[in-house]
Amino acid sequence: MAVENCTVFTDFILLGLSGRRDVQRGLFGLFLLVYGITVIANLGMILLISMDARLHTPMYYFLSSLSFSDICYSSSVSPKMLADFLSEQKKISYNLCALQMFFFVAFADIECVMLSVMAYDRYVAICNPLLYTTAMSGRVCAQLVAIVYIQSLLYSAIFTYCTIQLSFCKSNTINHFFCDFPPLLAISTPDTTINEIVIFTYSSCVLGFSIVTVLLSYSYIITTILRMKSAKGRHKAFSTCASHLTAVAMFYGTLLFMYFRPSSSYSMDTDKVASVFYTVVIPMLNPLIYSLRNKDVKDAIKKAVATILFLTEAILSPKAFM
Repeated sequence: MAVENCTVFTDFILLGLSGRRDVQRGLFGLFLLVYGITVIANLGMILLISMDARLHTPMYYFLSSLSFSDICYSSSVSPKMLADFLSEQKKISYNLCALQMFFFVAFADIECVMLSVMAYDRYVAICNPLLYTTAMSGRVCAQLVAIVYIQSLLYSAIFTYCTIQLSFCKSNTINHFFCDFPPLLAISTPDTTINEIVIFTYSSCVLGFSIVTVLLSYSYIITTILRMKSAKGRHKAFSTCASHLTAVAMFYGTLLFMYFRPSSSYSMDTDKVASVFYTVVIPMLNPLIYSLRNKDVKDAIKKAVATILFLTEAILSPKAFM
């Protein structure tokens, strides 16, 4: 939107989480640890699923896709945030700001929709087990993942385009630690109604579809489980869903809190804390949740650790050098 006498900014200044240097150094160490765990845990999950034949099922195929999106999702924000903790001037160029927003929104959306695909997978597995092999074949799973990525990239392109079309005449200082829509909206020109309507409508459709899919899937799943006569069968069915439900509750709950509130209730300090949770903490927690609450994954981890220890012992053994 063209505005007369509008100052053209070539970069933005990110205020970050704190202006105190001593606090920033402490936060750097903390978030470096969190980001390291995120990458290692999710990459470990992908490798574990690819190496263990028992995990070559649709559920774990989608889980490996979720782990990949968690790595990319966190990497769209964390490296820049870590660099800013050690920098005097927390600048980001206009183009890099748009690029960061594009990748952040794309992988956040991939995560959102992938969780609904995983809910549908559990619905088919528990409610229609005889059709599971056909309904969730390798080809179908690959097509679902492809659709998720195409839809998410398109959504992100629209989201980013609507945001960068705003005019930033008030200030170039973003009260956040990355380029997100609410803080950019706060420093844009007053007339942002059309941009907000487009983004809110599209976001509501994507998130609404995902939430409805999850709710419908689990309503049928719970009904089916309660009808099972075997207590062991009910326990096994619930255990396969518990990890996914935990991940869904954390991610969707935070998104709803962040982006679907009246604009009058926004508090940037509160939003920054919530943003840390869903951009940095959740990608780290997802692989931990699925590994700690899933018997198949725990067994695969034990097998992998036993194999590594055996190979290490064999290599370090004196007989190996004779």
